[in-house]
Amino acid sequence: MAITPYLFFEGRAEEAIALYTAALGAEVTMRMRFRDAPDPPPPGMLPPGSEDRLMHAELRIGAATLMLSDGHCAGAAHFAGFGVSLPAADAAEARRFFDALAVGGQVRMPLGPTFWSPAFGMVQDRLGVLWMIGVAQDSAQ
Repeated sequence: MAITPYLFFEGRAEEAIALYTAALGAEVTMRMRFRDAPDPPPPGMLPPGSEDRLMHAELRIGAATLMLSDGHCAGAAHFAGFGVSLPAADAAEARRFFDALAVGGQVRMPLGPTFWSPAFGMVQDRLGVLWMIGVAQDSAQ
């Protein structure tokens, strides 16, 4: 069984897709806008003009799936109390991911060697999502 993160960007899902395709090589495998849903959203659920926002999207990042949505299109996403773990094949790949996600974001723990990984770091991207990027110890050998 796999657990799949589902992130609600409250109106910035397209920006997230652009960031993650450029920074991580993510591939969009599904995209549905609110206007394309078979049933309309309940009255009052979305602000007027949200028809073209993303109701649901799926990204493939390596072997993993990340789901995302514009949610209720409230304008401000709140990501707190969790991070998305992103495994890298080696330290060079970890550095590429880390540096790309750090643009406009905030480094929480610089990328470097730890007792559990030859390269590990934490960065909050410009959308507020915390990424924990690391190389598995056995991958480095």
